[in-house]
Order: sequence, then structure tokens, then C-alpha cells
Amino acid sequence: MNELVVTVPATSANLGPGFDCLGLALDLWNTTTFRIGGDGIQVCVKGEGAGQLPEDSGNLVVQAFTALYVRREATMPRDLQIECHNLIPVGSGLGSSTAAILTGLIAANFFLGQPLSKLELLRMTIDIEGHADNAAAALFGGLVLVAADVHPPVVRPYPLPALNVVAVVPEVRLPTREARAALPEKIVRADAIFNLNRLALLIDALREGDRRLLLTAMDDRIHQPYRFPLIPGSHAAVLAARELGAAAALSGAGPSVIAFANDNAYAVANAIQAAFRNAGVNTRCYHFTPTMQAARWYG
Repeated sequence: MNELVVTVPATSANLGPGFDCLGLALDLWNTTTFRIGGDGIQVCVKGEGAGQLPEDSGNLVVQAFTALYVRREATMPRDLQIECHNLIPVGSGLGSSTAAILTGLIAANFFLGQPLSKLELLRMTIDIEGHADNAAAALFGGLVLVAADVHPPVVRPYPLPALNVVAVVPEVRLPTREARAALPEKIVRADAIFNLNRLALLIDALREGDRRLLLTAMDDRIHQPYRFPLIPGSHAAVLAARELGAAAALSGAGPSVIAFANDNAYAVANAIQAAFRNAGVNTRCYHFTPTMQAARWYG
């Protein structure tokens, strides 16, 4: 088989208290076609990241694809055409880099005869990216709790009811490494206990679709207080959503804000965007639902 199509969903990690262990797959997809043949390695990026992402061996899809061939001590295809149709905004906190890494690994695994299981693909993604939450959600779908410090990683996916999700993406550049550098090396015991409590409530609230409980459950003391100052308008945006009864948090490390609305999704989106606008920040808005569909591929 000389052609493969890989689709990977957007993801939101942390969701407030679930720092580095909770992820949610969202119904927004990157679709990439791989073809063996052509003349050398050729990459074409359409949609999000077009004109911005590398279209050569520097592309993250190619780097991940190559990494698996190197790990397996296999010979890379000399001629490979990769066509990326991206819907996930780049650098948004919605899992675009995870999607690229998984896309490359899934394709390489396919052409190598699928020697790696899903958990092994997850482990390699963690090795490349450094954290597991987005990748686990993308690989298993729905809401996923993951323990990445064991081998193989422990993954617990949870089914979800229909939920209205709003994601507002501000025009703020915030590399993940910068967002991580802002975090303290140590946290106080009270804050750790607070987040443990809220994480347990959060999983229950999402599984039950209990939006009222979500307002309490999505509080966090471990990472958001240190990241809000890096994203003008973000704290006000979270508070604006809460005033309308929608639990909100940074999506991953940010800069996007994700909120769970009732039947007032457009009002929530307008309030979040207004908070950013008051801080002088332009935004884009997405409306979608969580997806139980995981990354998939077909040749």
C-alpha cells in the first residue's frame, strides 16, 4: 500500500485542575495524505499553518515520521509526498503539535507494518513532546485520564454526553516552553489538595454533563494563576464566561480559553471575545463538541 490518510482530532488539555494528566478530544481535525513516490520528501500544507509551517524535512510531521524509522533502524522511503489539510489552529493550545507528531508516527508505523501498539505510539509521543494529555485524548478519543510515569502509560477514557464547547483563540504568541517556564518549581500542600479535589469533581461533572458542578470543578491553583499574566485578557475572559454560567479555563498551556456552555454558547463566546478585546487582543472563535472518535487512518 503506497497511500495512507491519517486524521487526528484537536485536543484540550488540563481543563483547569487536570494538569498534565487530563485531555479532551474535540471535533476538529487535521487530515494528512501520505504517498510513497515522487521526487524526494515533499510537503504541502493547506489550511491552518499554510505559509507558516515548514514544507520540508523541518516539518514536525516529517520529523516524527523519521524518528520512528530511526528507532526501528529501518530505511526511510527516499520519495514521500505529504499533503496536510489542517483545521487545528497552530500554537493555540488545541493540540496542533500533538496532532502533527501523532500523524507522522501513525503513518510511519503503518508503512513499517504496524509494529507499535497504541500505547507504544503514546509512549513515543510523550518522549518527543514531553507530556501525555493531548496525545492520549487524540489516540483514544473522548475524555482521557493518563498516567505517563509508568511503562506502558495507563490510560482511562470516559464516555461523555453532548456538550457545547466554545474555544476562543487570541492572537497571542505563547510557546509551550515559555508557559512551562512560568510555573514554580514547588507548590504548597493546600494547592495540591485543592487540585486533587477539583480533578475528581471535574471528571464526574463532565461524565454527567453537570454544568453547575463544572463551575466549581474547573478551578485550578497549580498552573493558571502563573499563566494568566502571560496572556492579556485571559483571566477576565474566564471570569466573563463564569458570569454566564459557563465553566472556563485555559486550553492546555493557552493562549486559548475553552468554555462549556449551556444553550448560550454564542453569548459565552461574545463575552470571552469582549474580554480579550478590552485587553487589546484580537481573537477567533470555534464552536464544537467533544468527540469520542480517536485518531484514525486508512489506506
